[in-house]
Amino acid sequence: MIGEYAIDLIENGKRINERKFDEFRKIEITPNVSKNAEGSASVKFGETEVMVGVKLNLGEPFADTPNDGVLIVNAEFTPLASPDFEAGPPGEDAIEVARVVDRGIRESETIKTADLCLEPGKKVWCVFIDIHIINHQGNLLDAAALASLVALLNTRMPKIDGETVLRGEYEKQLPVQYKPINVTVCKIKDKFLLDPLLEEESVIDAKLSVAVRDDDKVCALQKQGWKELDMEDLKKMIGIAVEKSKEIRKLVG
Repeated sequence: MIGEYAIDLIENGKRINERKFDEFRKIEITPNVSKNAEGSASVKFGETEVMVGVKLNLGEPFADTPNDGVLIVNAEFTPLASPDFEAGPPGEDAIEVARVVDRGIRESETIKTADLCLEPGKKVWCVFIDIHIINHQGNLLDAAALASLVALLNTRMPKIDGETVLRGEYEKQLPVQYKPINVTVCKIKDKFLLDPLLEEESVIDAKLSVAVRDDDKVCALQKQGWKELDMEDLKKMIGIAVEKSKEIRKLVG
């Protein structure tokens, strides 16, 4: 079985595609892939591919944050991306990806949400991030988070005329102040590895997704997997994530 094969390799210090444990697959970033969105990007981690579009609309702020814009993240898993995905409303996996991406952006204060307020308590910009899984071959969380960040970085704010958004006419860039990078560290037996293939994900004991800001501040954590992590595991995994986030951030510019 492929899972047993992956475990045997890992126990012997190897991986299916001969990468080092702390080595990412080739990462390809393509900004501005959609003409119909205010911002967009496509990101590939090897064969894993995620596309993200950002749209801006006018709306009302949340009652507890009357002076801030609104951020909403959605993820769509289509059967085209994997035979395990089914058509219909978002499943648990899609909801989790959306929440992890949302939390990383929100808690890192990536967007200056106060700058999105047009009329306190009444009118603000709402930022919608739509994540589309094109091909699932492992590590969707890191790919989705990176594609979302790149899409935000090239998002332009439309001009408005009263209550009308003038699509295709722009006045400035979205106010982005930080570049959080999500790095997922996986534990299999006593080994730690990055950017798992789909076959490796099937045998993971536990994994920790860490959102790291430009100043190395850890902004968000998400633990998955059936096995517990002790404090030493957490410290080591967070340390790996912080260090490797710098490598990915260089690709963003």
